[in-house]
Amino acid sequence: MASILNIETATPLCSVALAVNGKVIARRETTEEKSHASRLTVFIEEVLKESNFKITDLDAVAIGKGPGSYTGLRIGVSTAKGICFGANLPLIAVGTLRIMFKEVITNPDLLKREALIIKDALFSPMIDARRMEVFTCLLNSKGEVVEPVSARIVDADSFRSSLLDHTVVFFGTGMEKCRDTLSHQHAVFIPDIYPGASSLALLAEEKFNHHDFEDIAYFEPFYLKDFIATISKKRLSV
Repeated sequence: MASILNIETATPLCSVALAVNGKVIARRETTEEKSHASRLTVFIEEVLKESNFKITDLDAVAIGKGPGSYTGLRIGVSTAKGICFGANLPLIAVGTLRIMFKEVITNPDLLKREALIIKDALFSPMIDARRMEVFTCLLNSKGEVVEPVSARIVDADSFRSSLLDHTVVFFGTGMEKCRDTLSHQHAVFIPDIYPGASSLALLAEEKFNHHDFEDIAYFEPFYLKDFIATISKKRLSV
């Protein structure tokens, strides 16, 4: 039986869950803008306290590794690594797009509402990047990779071949800006899907059972693209 602290910060959702044997026993999350730095450690303390756990009671820490927000990933990964170093715990990392897929595929009410026949459907989780660009991949209903993770500029021809033969389910923080561009009779759009720590917990439990751990010293988030700093237009006093 594994007790795992799960952390996901790659999108506007800051999400923390404590799971025992894959079952979430405490969770905290918010989509408050730019709250990751101020809320993450508070959420960790709260879920541990609510469950009467100490850091030393944990068996591992799991992190959503990206792609996603550069700042969010840095905050989440540095926090997870710090806990693992301090408590000598193994680190588990799971791709954020796969966490989003898990969020959808394990929700029978959602699938029923969308009247999805999932056997032949393809799934495209999307994380917002810049302009018409998204971080995405394409998975079948078993979670097998059809198209690998990439940074993709979406236009009218995107996913054309897949949409000819399959229902393609689009969801995630990058989906809304692509909705009109990807309009097609075989396209299904599911709003308000974020990569939650509860879905991460299910995947982390599988990795723990297979002893699939990261090298804490060398692990880095999966940024997919280099960070590009922007220059503030505000005048600064000196």
